[in-house]
Amino acid sequence: MGNGQYRIPRDGQNDHSNEQAKVRRDFLREQTGAELKYTGEYTIDPNVLPGNIENFIGIVQMPVGVAGPLHINGEHAQGRFYVPLATTEGTLVASYSRGMRVINECGGVKTTVVEQFMQRAPAFIFDDAREARDFGNWLEANMEGIRQAAESTTSIGKLQHLEQWSVSRLRYVRFNYTTGDAAGQNMVGKATLAACEWIKRHYPGECEYLLSGNMDTDKKHSHLNMLHSRGKRVVAEITLDKDIMRKMMKVETTVMARSSVLANMGAMLAGAAYNGPHSANGIASLFIATGQDEANVVESHAGLLSHELLPNGDLYLSVTLPSLIVATYGGGTGLPTQRECLELLGCYGKGKANKFAEIVAATVLAGDISLACAVITGHWVSSHDRLGRNRD
Repeated sequence: MGNGQYRIPRDGQNDHSNEQAKVRRDFLREQTGAELKYTGEYTIDPNVLPGNIENFIGIVQMPVGVAGPLHINGEHAQGRFYVPLATTEGTLVASYSRGMRVINECGGVKTTVVEQFMQRAPAFIFDDAREARDFGNWLEANMEGIRQAAESTTSIGKLQHLEQWSVSRLRYVRFNYTTGDAAGQNMVGKATLAACEWIKRHYPGECEYLLSGNMDTDKKHSHLNMLHSRGKRVVAEITLDKDIMRKMMKVETTVMARSSVLANMGAMLAGAAYNGPHSANGIASLFIATGQDEANVVESHAGLLSHELLPNGDLYLSVTLPSLIVATYGGGTGLPTQRECLELLGCYGKGKANKFAEIVAATVLAGDISLACAVITGHWVSSHDRLGRNRD
């Protein structure tokens, strides 16, 4: 028996339409019994969706709350911001707002984009380790030709440098680009393919390659990204006044510093990608609200929460996110509601990606301050009981 009756309906001429979405919902109702009533109720025009989705059936609606205001003293993000967070977790928006209030009372959060790269990392295959080593030297000597070939595919992407590793008879090469206001994974894939083909034509020996040898660690956390930066490396830092912390959060900075030592040890023991309370919460909620690639949360949430108890009793805190992958142009950022959330932050369009990255890092720091204090004071569980779904 053929499987045609089970094939998802498609229209080769106009597949992104209200009519075709209904055809697929009707098909799924016949196949599964699911009504998809609310999924099929939406206000956006499906004509804006080509390039973002296939087999469109409707919209999954998530509630969006706003946290803030948050005062940021950045190089790109300066002033007060109201931060949209898309989440279904009760207490989350309230917790981030609480952290933002104490940040504001302490003079705001300082943010810095340190560096930014996006990678594609092909693997080149040779007859033996010696040729693989010598190939690496050839790459360095021919960098200008490689750069011209890569950059011929894009007006935005710029090839900055190569990183190389030899394993067995392989040479792994990590191509590092800057990508403007786009996240750039597809951009650098296309550019690196052009570079590899140029290499294959000009290298004097045989040259076989696989476009991704998995050292770019796309959509995966890796310690390599902690060291060498993927996306944007962003730091958010603040000095928490001991008197303000005692008054607003009912927490002594000495106790918070001690708790941070314990948390660092626990994260080290667990092999965690982040040693702070919960970077992924704020990042995921902001990503969903603003049309980021949600899978990039796995890379972006990794980082380091650093602390230092100062001689006067104040507490220095900083969040370093070494692989924050964000965009303010292209991808899902131009979809109607996602664009509105970016516009709420003054971050839609070209020239805004560093600003948005600073806002993300500042938001993470606010959430970490709030949750750390809630754990210390014993309000963590009671807040979920009061505001969340733990009312049973």
